[in-house]
Amino acid sequence: MCYIAVTLMMQYSNLVYQIALTLIPGVGDVLAKNLIAYCGSVEAVFKAKKTHLLRIPGIGEKIAQSIVSFAAFDRAEAEVAFINQNNIQPLFYLDNNYPSRLKQIDDAPVLLYYKGNADLNNPKIVGVVGTRKMTAYGQTCASRLIEGLKDTGCLILSGLAFGVDIQAHRDAIKANLPTVAVVAHGLDKLYPFQHRATAKMMLENGGLLTDFPSGTIPDRENFPKRNRIVAGLCDVLVVIETAERGGAMITAELANGYNKDVAAFPGKVNDEWSIGCNKLIKQNKATLVTGADDVCYLMGWNQPAPKRTAQQVLPLDLSQTELGIYELVKSKTKANIDEIAFALQLDPGNLSLQLLEMEFKGLIRTLPGKMYELL
Repeated sequence: MCYIAVTLMMQYSNLVYQIALTLIPGVGDVLAKNLIAYCGSVEAVFKAKKTHLLRIPGIGEKIAQSIVSFAAFDRAEAEVAFINQNNIQPLFYLDNNYPSRLKQIDDAPVLLYYKGNADLNNPKIVGVVGTRKMTAYGQTCASRLIEGLKDTGCLILSGLAFGVDIQAHRDAIKANLPTVAVVAHGLDKLYPFQHRATAKMMLENGGLLTDFPSGTIPDRENFPKRNRIVAGLCDVLVVIETAERGGAMITAELANGYNKDVAAFPGKVNDEWSIGCNKLIKQNKATLVTGADDVCYLMGWNQPAPKRTAQQVLPLDLSQTELGIYELVKSKTKANIDEIAFALQLDPGNLSLQLLEMEFKGLIRTLPGKMYELL
Protein backbone atom coordinates (compact mmCIF):
# COMPACT_ATOMS: atom_id res chain seq x y z
CA MET A 1 0.00 0.00 0.00
CA CYS A 2 1.41 3.41 -1.00
CA TYR A 3 2.44 6.05 1.52
CA ILE A 4 -0.42 8.43 0.59
CA ALA A 5 -3.04 5.72 1.07
CA VAL A 6 -1.62 4.77 4.47
CA THR A 7 -1.54 8.43 5.53
CA LEU A 8 -5.16 8.95 4.48
CA MET A 9 -6.23 5.84 6.38
CA MET A 10 -4.45 7.07 9.51
CA GLN A 11 -6.09 10.48 9.21
CA TYR A 12 -9.49 8.86 8.80
CA SER A 13 -8.92 6.65 11.85
CA ASN A 14 -7.72 9.57 13.97
CA LEU A 15 -10.76 11.66 13.03
CA VAL A 16 -13.14 8.82 13.90
CA TYR A 17 -11.56 8.55 17.35
CA GLN A 18 -11.61 12.33 17.79
CA ILE A 19 -15.31 12.53 17.02
CA ALA A 20 -16.04 9.46 19.13
CA LEU A 21 -14.36 11.13 22.11
CA THR A 22 -16.93 13.95 21.95
CA LEU A 23 -19.78 11.42 21.92
CA ILE A 24 -18.93 9.69 25.20
CA PRO A 25 -21.65 10.46 27.79
CA GLY A 26 -20.33 12.52 30.68
CA VAL A 27 -17.08 13.51 28.97
CA GLY A 28 -16.84 17.25 28.33
CA ASP A 29 -14.06 19.29 26.79
CA VAL A 30 -11.93 19.66 29.92
CA LEU A 31 -12.17 15.99 30.83
CA ALA A 32 -11.52 14.92 27.23
CA LYS A 33 -8.23 16.85 27.20
CA ASN A 34 -7.32 15.34 30.55
CA LEU A 35 -7.95 11.84 29.22
CA ILE A 36 -5.70 12.44 26.22
CA ALA A 37 -2.96 13.86 28.43
CA TYR A 38 -2.97 10.80 30.68
CA CYS A 39 -3.45 8.17 27.96
CA GLY A 40 -1.14 9.69 25.37
CA SER A 41 -3.50 9.87 22.39
CA VAL A 42 -7.17 9.84 21.48
CA GLU A 43 -7.00 6.25 20.27
CA ALA A 44 -5.31 5.21 23.51
CA VAL A 45 -8.27 6.54 25.50
CA PHE A 46 -10.52 3.91 23.94
CA LYS A 47 -7.94 1.15 24.34
CA ALA A 48 -7.15 1.89 27.97
CA LYS A 49 -8.18 -0.62 30.62
CA LYS A 50 -10.82 0.40 33.10
CA THR A 51 -8.41 0.12 36.01
CA HIS A 52 -6.12 2.65 34.33
CA LEU A 53 -8.98 5.03 33.54
CA LEU A 54 -10.10 5.00 37.17
CA ARG A 55 -6.71 6.37 38.21
CA ILE A 56 -7.22 9.49 36.10
CA PRO A 57 -8.49 12.56 38.03
CA GLY A 58 -12.14 13.25 37.31
CA ILE A 59 -12.88 9.73 36.05
CA GLY A 60 -15.27 7.74 38.16
CA GLU A 61 -16.88 4.35 37.75
CA LYS A 62 -19.69 5.61 35.52
CA ILE A 63 -17.52 7.48 33.04
CA ALA A 64 -14.87 4.75 32.96
CA GLN A 65 -17.58 2.22 32.09
CA SER A 66 -18.92 4.55 29.36
CA ILE A 67 -15.48 4.67 27.77
CA VAL A 68 -14.68 0.94 27.82
CA SER A 69 -18.17 0.04 26.60
CA PHE A 70 -18.38 2.77 23.93
CA ALA A 71 -19.90 1.30 20.79
CA ALA A 72 -21.04 4.30 18.73
CA PHE A 73 -18.12 4.35 16.31
CA ASP A 74 -20.59 3.98 13.46
CA ARG A 75 -22.01 7.39 14.45
CA ALA A 76 -18.51 8.87 14.33
CA GLU A 77 -17.89 7.29 10.93
CA ALA A 78 -21.16 8.75 9.66
CA GLU A 79 -19.98 12.18 10.82
CA VAL A 80 -16.73 11.74 8.88
CA ALA A 81 -18.78 10.98 5.78
CA PHE A 82 -20.89 14.10 6.37
CA ILE A 83 -17.74 16.20 6.79
CA ASN A 84 -16.27 14.93 3.53
CA GLN A 85 -19.50 15.37 1.58
CA ASN A 86 -20.06 18.95 2.72
CA ASN A 87 -16.57 20.44 2.58
CA ILE A 88 -16.38 20.86 6.35
CA GLN A 89 -13.03 21.23 8.07
CA PRO A 90 -12.63 19.48 11.43
CA LEU A 91 -10.35 21.34 13.84
CA PHE A 92 -8.98 19.23 16.68
CA TYR A 93 -7.39 21.12 19.57
CA LEU A 94 -3.98 19.45 19.06
CA ASP A 95 -3.91 20.31 15.35
CA ASN A 96 -1.79 23.18 14.02
CA ASN A 97 -4.82 24.71 12.29
CA TYR A 98 -6.91 24.88 15.48
CA PRO A 99 -7.58 28.55 16.39
CA SER A 100 -4.60 29.67 18.47
CA ARG A 101 -6.68 31.93 20.74
CA LEU A 102 -8.84 29.02 21.83
CA LYS A 103 -5.80 26.89 22.68
CA GLN A 104 -5.21 29.19 25.65
CA ILE A 105 -8.65 28.43 27.16
CA ASP A 106 -9.16 25.36 29.35
CA ASP A 107 -12.80 24.73 28.43
CA ALA A 108 -12.47 25.46 24.72
CA PRO A 109 -13.99 22.78 22.46
CA VAL A 110 -11.82 19.75 21.90
CA LEU A 111 -13.20 19.55 18.34
CA LEU A 112 -14.66 22.21 16.05
CA TYR A 113 -16.47 21.92 12.72
CA TYR A 114 -15.78 24.77 10.31
CA LYS A 115 -17.20 25.61 6.90
CA GLY A 116 -15.74 28.69 5.29
CA ASN A 117 -12.61 30.40 4.05
CA ALA A 118 -11.86 33.08 6.66
CA ASP A 119 -8.67 32.86 8.69
CA LEU A 120 -9.65 31.93 12.24
CA ASN A 121 -6.21 33.20 13.27
CA ASN A 122 -6.80 36.65 11.80
CA PRO A 123 -4.54 39.11 13.69
CA LYS A 124 -7.64 41.12 14.68
CA ILE A 125 -10.93 39.51 15.66
CA VAL A 126 -13.85 41.57 16.94
CA GLY A 127 -16.79 39.80 18.56
CA VAL A 128 -20.09 41.68 18.32
CA VAL A 129 -23.05 40.65 20.47
CA GLY A 130 -26.30 42.09 21.73
CA THR A 131 -30.02 41.72 22.07
CA ARG A 132 -32.28 39.97 19.59
CA LYS A 133 -34.69 42.90 20.04
CA MET A 134 -32.39 45.53 18.58
CA THR A 135 -33.64 49.12 18.50
CA ALA A 136 -32.91 51.77 15.86
CA TYR A 137 -30.18 53.06 18.17
CA GLY A 138 -28.57 49.64 18.34
CA GLN A 139 -28.69 49.28 14.56
CA THR A 140 -26.99 52.65 14.16
CA CYS A 141 -24.27 51.72 16.65
CA ALA A 142 -23.60 48.38 14.95
CA SER A 143 -23.47 49.86 11.46
CA ARG A 144 -21.19 52.74 12.51
CA LEU A 145 -18.89 50.32 14.31
CA ILE A 146 -18.47 47.94 11.38
CA GLU A 147 -18.13 50.75 8.85
CA GLY A 148 -15.42 52.30 10.96
CA LEU A 149 -13.53 48.99 11.18
CA LYS A 150 -13.49 48.29 7.43
CA ASP A 151 -9.89 49.44 6.94
CA THR A 152 -8.54 47.30 9.78
CA GLY A 153 -9.04 43.99 7.96
CA CYS A 154 -10.45 42.52 11.14
CA LEU A 155 -12.71 39.49 11.30
CA ILE A 156 -16.22 40.13 12.66
CA LEU A 157 -17.46 37.31 14.88
CA SER A 158 -21.03 36.84 16.08
CA GLY A 159 -23.79 34.26 16.44
CA LEU A 160 -26.18 34.70 13.46
CA ALA A 161 -29.10 35.40 15.82
CA PHE A 162 -31.81 37.98 15.23
CA GLY A 163 -31.03 41.57 16.14
CA VAL A 164 -27.48 42.72 16.76
CA ASP A 165 -25.82 39.49 15.57
CA ILE A 166 -27.26 39.41 12.08
CA GLN A 167 -26.83 43.17 11.73
CA ALA A 168 -23.11 42.80 12.45
CA HIS A 169 -22.77 40.00 9.88
CA ARG A 170 -24.63 41.95 7.18
CA ASP A 171 -22.69 45.14 7.84
CA ALA A 172 -19.44 43.16 7.66
CA ILE A 173 -20.45 41.80 4.25
CA LYS A 174 -21.14 45.36 3.06
CA ALA A 175 -17.77 46.51 4.38
CA ASN A 176 -16.03 43.55 2.72
CA LEU A 177 -14.79 42.30 6.08
CA PRO A 178 -14.61 38.54 6.75
CA THR A 179 -17.36 37.47 9.14
CA VAL A 180 -17.85 34.16 10.95
CA ALA A 181 -20.95 32.96 12.79
CA VAL A 182 -20.66 30.56 15.71
CA VAL A 183 -23.84 28.49 15.72
CA ALA A 184 -25.48 26.35 18.39
CA HIS A 185 -26.28 23.34 16.21
CA GLY A 186 -24.82 20.98 13.63
CA LEU A 187 -23.89 22.23 10.16
CA ASP A 188 -26.58 20.12 8.50
CA LYS A 189 -29.10 22.85 9.31
CA LEU A 190 -29.25 26.60 9.83
CA TYR A 191 -30.94 28.48 12.66
CA PRO A 192 -32.71 30.77 12.29
CA PHE A 193 -33.65 29.71 8.76
CA GLN A 194 -34.53 33.33 7.89
CA HIS A 195 -30.80 34.06 7.78
CA ARG A 196 -29.98 31.40 5.22
CA ALA A 197 -29.27 33.92 2.43
CA THR A 198 -26.88 35.89 4.65
CA ALA A 199 -25.13 32.70 5.76
CA LYS A 200 -24.62 31.70 2.13
CA MET A 201 -22.95 35.06 1.41
CA MET A 202 -20.80 34.65 4.50
CA LEU A 203 -19.30 31.46 3.09
CA GLU A 204 -17.72 33.57 0.34
CA ASN A 205 -15.79 35.69 2.85
CA GLY A 206 -16.18 34.17 6.29
CA GLY A 207 -17.85 31.01 7.45
CA LEU A 208 -19.85 29.01 9.97
CA LEU A 209 -18.30 27.45 13.06
CA THR A 210 -19.66 25.04 15.66
CA ASP A 211 -18.60 22.37 18.11
CA PHE A 212 -21.79 20.37 17.57
CA PRO A 213 -21.93 17.41 15.14
CA SER A 214 -24.58 17.09 12.45
CA GLY A 215 -28.03 16.21 13.69
CA THR A 216 -27.73 18.50 16.73
CA ILE A 217 -30.70 20.84 17.00
CA PRO A 218 -30.45 24.35 18.49
CA ASP A 219 -31.59 23.42 21.99
CA ARG A 220 -31.64 26.13 24.65
CA GLU A 221 -28.66 24.70 26.55
CA ASN A 222 -26.48 24.82 23.43
CA PHE A 223 -26.35 28.62 23.28
CA PRO A 224 -24.17 29.20 26.39
CA LYS A 225 -21.70 26.68 24.91
CA ARG A 226 -21.77 28.64 21.66
CA ASN A 227 -21.17 31.88 23.57
CA ARG A 228 -17.92 30.62 25.11
CA ILE A 229 -16.46 30.16 21.61
CA VAL A 230 -17.37 33.73 20.67
CA ALA A 231 -15.83 35.00 23.91
CA GLY A 232 -12.68 32.92 23.55
CA LEU A 233 -12.03 33.47 19.85
CA CYS A 234 -12.22 37.28 19.78
CA ASP A 235 -9.61 39.81 20.85
CA VAL A 236 -12.26 42.28 21.93
CA LEU A 237 -15.95 41.70 22.57
CA VAL A 238 -18.22 44.63 21.75
CA VAL A 239 -21.68 44.64 23.35
CA ILE A 240 -24.11 46.84 21.41
CA GLU A 241 -27.41 46.53 23.29
CA THR A 242 -28.57 44.10 25.96
CA ALA A 243 -30.96 43.79 28.85
CA GLU A 244 -29.64 43.09 32.32
CA ARG A 245 -29.74 39.36 31.64
CA GLY A 246 -29.31 37.38 28.46
CA GLY A 247 -26.84 35.75 26.12
CA ALA A 248 -24.81 38.90 25.51
CA MET A 249 -24.24 39.36 29.25
CA ILE A 250 -23.19 35.71 29.57
CA THR A 251 -20.73 36.18 26.71
CA ALA A 252 -19.33 39.35 28.30
CA GLU A 253 -18.80 37.56 31.62
CA LEU A 254 -17.05 34.71 29.82
CA ALA A 255 -14.83 37.14 27.91
CA ASN A 256 -13.81 38.81 31.15
CA GLY A 257 -13.00 35.40 32.59
CA TYR A 258 -10.83 34.65 29.56
CA ASN A 259 -8.91 37.91 30.08
CA LYS A 260 -10.33 39.43 26.90
CA ASP A 261 -11.06 43.10 26.37
CA VAL A 262 -14.77 43.94 26.58
CA ALA A 263 -16.33 47.14 25.26
CA ALA A 264 -19.91 48.37 25.44
CA PHE A 265 -21.98 51.12 23.88
CA PRO A 266 -23.75 53.15 26.59
CA GLY A 267 -27.44 54.03 26.45
CA LYS A 268 -30.12 55.95 28.31
CA VAL A 269 -30.50 54.83 31.91
CA ASN A 270 -34.20 54.06 31.44
CA ASP A 271 -33.87 52.09 28.20
CA GLU A 272 -34.42 48.36 28.77
CA TRP A 273 -31.93 47.30 26.12
CA SER A 274 -29.16 49.53 27.47
CA ILE A 275 -29.35 48.37 31.09
CA GLY A 276 -26.88 45.54 30.52
CA CYS A 277 -24.33 47.72 28.69
CA ASN A 278 -24.54 50.45 31.32
CA LYS A 279 -24.12 47.86 34.07
CA LEU A 280 -21.00 46.39 32.46
CA ILE A 281 -19.48 49.85 32.18
CA LYS A 282 -20.48 50.81 35.74
CA GLN A 283 -18.94 47.64 37.15
CA ASN A 284 -15.71 48.15 35.17
CA LYS A 285 -16.36 44.97 33.23
CA ALA A 286 -16.42 46.85 29.92
CA THR A 287 -14.83 49.96 28.45
CA LEU A 288 -17.25 52.64 27.24
CA VAL A 289 -17.00 53.05 23.47
CA THR A 290 -18.94 55.13 20.98
CA GLY A 291 -17.48 53.82 17.75
CA ALA A 292 -14.67 52.08 15.90
CA ASP A 293 -12.05 54.69 16.85
CA ASP A 294 -12.56 53.88 20.53
CA VAL A 295 -12.28 50.15 19.89
CA CYS A 296 -9.08 50.62 17.85
CA TYR A 297 -7.61 52.82 20.57
CA LEU A 298 -8.52 50.25 23.22
CA MET A 299 -6.78 47.53 21.24
CA GLY A 300 -3.79 49.62 20.14
CA TRP A 301 -4.66 49.13 16.48
CA ASN A 302 -4.28 52.76 15.46
CA GLN A 303 -0.88 53.54 16.96
CA PRO A 304 2.07 54.03 14.60
CA ALA A 305 5.13 51.92 15.17
CA PRO A 306 7.68 53.76 17.34
CA LYS A 307 10.88 55.00 15.75
CA ARG A 308 14.11 53.60 17.13
CA THR A 309 17.41 55.25 16.45
CA ALA A 310 19.56 53.22 18.80
CA GLN A 311 19.81 49.51 19.40
CA GLN A 312 18.56 48.30 22.79
CA VAL A 313 21.35 47.11 25.06
CA LEU A 314 20.10 44.08 26.93
CA PRO A 315 20.87 43.48 30.61
CA LEU A 316 23.07 40.46 31.22
CA ASP A 317 20.70 38.97 33.81
CA LEU A 318 17.84 38.15 31.44
CA SER A 319 16.39 34.67 31.88
CA GLN A 320 15.81 32.41 28.87
CA THR A 321 12.08 33.13 29.12
CA GLU A 322 12.62 36.90 29.19
CA LEU A 323 15.00 36.66 26.25
CA GLY A 324 12.42 34.67 24.31
CA ILE A 325 9.74 37.26 25.05
CA TYR A 326 12.08 40.08 24.06
CA GLU A 327 13.00 38.50 20.73
CA LEU A 328 9.36 37.68 19.90
CA VAL A 329 8.11 41.23 20.59
CA LYS A 330 11.09 42.63 18.68
CA SER A 331 10.29 40.50 15.62
CA LYS A 332 6.64 41.59 15.58
CA THR A 333 7.06 45.25 16.70
CA LYS A 334 3.97 44.74 18.91
CA ALA A 335 2.57 41.52 20.36
CA ASN A 336 -0.55 40.58 22.32
CA ILE A 337 -0.18 38.67 25.60
CA ASP A 338 -2.17 35.72 24.19
CA GLU A 339 0.06 35.65 21.13
CA ILE A 340 3.18 35.60 23.30
CA ALA A 341 1.77 32.85 25.54
CA PHE A 342 0.89 30.66 22.55
CA ALA A 343 4.15 31.21 20.65
CA LEU A 344 6.36 30.48 23.67
CA GLN A 345 4.01 27.92 25.30
CA LEU A 346 3.89 29.87 28.56
CA ASP A 347 1.25 29.88 31.27
CA PRO A 348 -0.65 33.22 30.95
CA GLY A 349 -0.49 33.82 34.72
CA ASN A 350 3.28 33.37 34.92
CA LEU A 351 3.71 35.31 31.69
CA SER A 352 1.95 38.34 33.20
CA LEU A 353 4.51 38.39 36.02
CA GLN A 354 7.39 38.06 33.55
CA LEU A 355 6.05 40.95 31.49
CA LEU A 356 5.67 43.09 34.58
CA GLU A 357 9.29 42.41 35.59
CA MET A 358 10.43 43.33 32.07
CA GLU A 359 8.54 46.61 32.35
CA PHE A 360 10.35 47.35 35.61
CA LYS A 361 13.64 46.65 33.84
CA GLY A 362 12.74 49.21 31.17
CA LEU A 363 12.65 46.68 28.32
CA ILE A 364 9.00 46.80 27.26
CA ARG A 365 5.89 48.83 27.82
CA THR A 366 2.17 48.05 27.88
CA LEU A 367 -0.20 49.34 25.20
CA PRO A 368 -4.01 49.28 25.16
CA GLY A 369 -5.49 45.90 24.35
CA LYS A 370 -2.90 43.93 26.34
CA MET A 371 -0.31 44.66 23.66
CA TYR A 372 3.40 45.03 24.36
CA GLU A 373 6.24 46.76 22.51
CA LEU A 374 9.94 47.33 23.14
CA LEU A 375 11.14 50.57 24.65
